[in-house]
Amino acid sequence: MTTAPQTPRLPGAPGGFPFLPPLPLFLLQPVLKRIVTKIAADNPDMFDRLGHHRHAYFLIDPVDMPFMLYLRPDPDALDFKALNRRRVLPPHCARISGKFLDLLTLMDTEQDGDALFFSRDLIVTGDTEAVVCLRNALDDVEDPIAESVADMFGAPGRGALNMLRRAAENAQKRKGSHS
Repeated sequence: MTTAPQTPRLPGAPGGFPFLPPLPLFLLQPVLKRIVTKIAADNPDMFDRLGHHRHAYFLIDPVDMPFMLYLRPDPDALDFKALNRRRVLPPHCARISGKFLDLLTLMDTEQDGDALFFSRDLIVTGDTEAVVCLRNALDDVEDPIAESVADMFGAPGRGALNMLRRAAENAQKRKGSHS
C-alpha cells in the first residue's frame, strides 16, 4: 500500500505527547544502540526469519513524534537510530508509519498488524515482503520486545511501559466508541 501517512503531530499538539519535551536526538542514539544490541543478543534466531531482508533498512515512523527510527536488523551490522523528520529520508526498503501507541502495541504483540494495516492506522510503503519478514521475526521473539526494553531500565522502565500500555488501551477504547 502506498497511501501517504497522516500529517505528523508533534508533542504539545492535539493527540501528541505533551509530556515529552523536545529531546536532542544525539541523546537517544546510545540508548537505541543498547536496545538493539540487547534484543539481538537475546534473540539471535530471529535473524533467520528475515532472510536476505536482514541487510535492508527500515524506517519506522511514529507520526505523532518529532523523529523517525532507522533500523537495519543485520546481526553483523546492527543499526538503530533516531532521525530528524526535517532531513531528507535516507535509503530504505520500507517505511512503517503509524501513531506511536499503535506501533508500541504492535511491538508488544498485543495488536494485530493486519487489522492496523487494513484500518489504515498503519501505513506501509515500499517492500511489503520485507515488512512481513520483519514482523514474523519479531513474532518469534520469546518475550515481548517492549517488556525486554522496559526491563533494561528497571522499575522506571516498567512503570513507563505500564503507563504507555494504559494510554494505548484508552486510545483503543476511544477509537472503538467512535466507530
